Amino acid sequence: MGTGDRERAYERARQEAERLAVDGVSGVALTWVDNAGLTRVKAVPAARLPHAARRGVGMSPVFDVYLVDDSMTTSPHIGGPDGDLRLFPDLDRLTPLAAQPGWAWAPADRYDQAGAAHPACQRLFARRMTERARERGLTLRMGFETEWVITSDEATDDEPRYPSAGPAYGMARVVDLSGYLADLLGVLRTQRIEVLQLHPEYSPGQFEVSVAPADPVGAADLAVLVRETIRAVSGRAGLRPLFGPVVRAGGVGNGGHLHMSLWQDDRNLCRDGDGPHGMTATSEAFLAGVLRALPALLAVGAPSPASYLRLEPSRWAGAYQCWGLENREAALRFITGAPDDPGAANAEVKCFDPAANPYLVTGSVIAAGLAGLDAGLTLPAPVSGDPVVQGRERRLPTSLPEALERFEDSAVLREAMGDPLFESIAAVRRAESELFAKASPQEIATATRGRY
Repeated sequence: MGTGDRERAYERARQEAERLAVDGVSGVALTWVDNAGLTRVKAVPAARLPHAARRGVGMSPVFDVYLVDDSMTTSPHIGGPDGDLRLFPDLDRLTPLAAQPGWAWAPADRYDQAGAAHPACQRLFARRMTERARERGLTLRMGFETEWVITSDEATDDEPRYPSAGPAYGMARVVDLSGYLADLLGVLRTQRIEVLQLHPEYSPGQFEVSVAPADPVGAADLAVLVRETIRAVSGRAGLRPLFGPVVRAGGVGNGGHLHMSLWQDDRNLCRDGDGPHGMTATSEAFLAGVLRALPALLAVGAPSPASYLRLEPSRWAGAYQCWGLENREAALRFITGAPDDPGAANAEVKCFDPAANPYLVTGSVIAAGLAGLDAGLTLPAPVSGDPVVQGRERRLPTSLPEALERFEDSAVLREAMGDPLFESIAAVRRAESELFAKASPQEIATATRGRY
């Protein structure tokens, strides 16, 4: 980040700070997401936003090797008490928080003291991969589904208490929590977040919200903002949201599905082509690259030992390395959309969950897809029905150590991330595997369900 960039950011931040003051905003939360999937923060008074835009806000690089329980590990490039980074707010994403009066939010990029990009900054990694695709004339539109379980009283060991006994996908659950859900929709609208749908999900107390697609970095930003908005609205209602991969061992968990479409100029490459179900050759090769890489991508998109309690067959979790048209059991689900809706065709990665860092997800998926393009890959035959019944499809890794092994074998992801980021991710995955090695499934669920 050069001096000229900093001075321009300072002037813009000064103007933004004046607007925030008029709106009664006192503090700005600057967030990033660590490799364990937790959103970390440094906050500054709104009047200090120009200084933060020019000089950044200090933060130790050791958070890249923090675990879900706030303990830490180390890696070949990152670890220990030494060093300092600077958090620079992205002013394009600055958002007053409607459910937290007096506060605004902005995601942060991380640089060193000399102004060089921190090599393990997950958000900058997503930006690099987005630019790598753009250099090929390709843009991606992405969006995350956010699933959570709402509880009225969190118990440490016992069954959580749910504020509604309404059935899966049932209107009764909406009626019981209509005030809470209306408040959530209103707050998201005030924050200029376009909601596509909101509905009860399968598990007790579970809901899902989907928002409009954005560029890959913007989609990850939205995933963070939507989750923290849900947290704030829930707190105002005296409720607690659980975003962990599973709430109850043996139950259906929370997904963090990623939708994506590939575009060239104004053309959606997921349709009007000669490939499977109308894909263009470019789209097919990209998706084939993602499908090929899914075992390694699980260490990014299903990063917790709890993720593998969720990733079970016959639960719409995407436990098999296959793809299919509108097949909710396939890890990669393809959606053609209506014939008269050119923007609707997209693919959904179903095996990811809310423990994932969304910036790592978007960047890694792009890297895998571009590798598929380089290799000229094609998709295998699609799968219809439940893969577990057919018995022909390959199961994705069933544990975090297995996924980590596939991740560490991935030359594609190592090259895309660079060694400092790649090794810090591997170190966190290894340490969390060891942390929960002797824990029972329910102990893992209980320890992680409220952390994200």
